[in-house]
Amino acid sequence: MGFLESLLWLTLNVYHEARSEPEIGQLAVAHVTLNRAMEEQKSVADIVLAPYQFSWTFQNQSYVPLEMNPLGESLRVALKAMTTPDFTDGSTFYHHVDVDPHWAEHKMFTGQYGVHKFYKKIDSSLSASAF
Repeated sequence: MGFLESLLWLTLNVYHEARSEPEIGQLAVAHVTLNRAMEEQKSVADIVLAPYQFSWTFQNQSYVPLEMNPLGESLRVALKAMTTPDFTDGSTFYHHVDVDPHWAEHKMFTGQYGVHKFYKKIDSSLSASAF
């Protein structure tokens, strides 16, 4: 997949998942998407459209953005995420602060940006006893 297609899907994910967030929250969502793509060696589109990964992709609604100013901001943030280092410590998961998903207890908390909490997989070498 090319750069422009990746930028499109990343923009749509930022728009639908975090358009009301401050820039730091939008960037964190974008980095999670990019981190997953790198970790799974898949395209951004494959990550965004994977079943039940991002709520906006499995609802019976149009993917077409209706708010032009937030869309422009999402595009700017997506481009920034694609061209700047990840600050989320390799996070590949997040959830809204108002929910408590069962999977979070099996992940390492990496930070909160905006109204989302971010996590990454627990390194098995860190959880093994040294004794």
